[in-house]
Amino acid sequence: MSDGKTPFELMMAQAQEMAKAFNPALSSFDPKGFEKLWPTMTKDSMEMWFGKGVSKEGLDAKTRLLLTLAGLTMQGAQAETPFRMTVRHAIEAGATPEEVAETIAQMSMFAGIPAMTRAMDLAREVMEEKKDDTP
Repeated sequence: MSDGKTPFELMMAQAQEMAKAFNPALSSFDPKGFEKLWPTMTKDSMEMWFGKGVSKEGLDAKTRLLLTLAGLTMQGAQAETPFRMTVRHAIEAGATPEEVAETIAQMSMFAGIPAMTRAMDLAREVMEEKKDDTP
């Protein structure tokens, strides 16, 4: 390890070289591309599956998605794809960017500033993409 790389960096570099050897197209592979394969559900669909369809007197889909966002933030926002998809779905379910940011900020008290910062960065990415997609 004289080149200053950590064992994880060395392992990742070796895995990337192996993937390129198996399939040269993997050299430019971007996992974010998978997210485009999963469309954002409509608000009505989310209500049916995750909101009032589950319990007529219970939480609506927006609240459930904000709670999910809080949980993913508590885990350090390590699962990027599920995190970004949850932000997209929460906004589709009626959450405002301010509510998303407030949910994430609240978790800083429990998960710490690094987890909150990572979550905010990921949420900001999604909200910037949403602005760009709006006609």
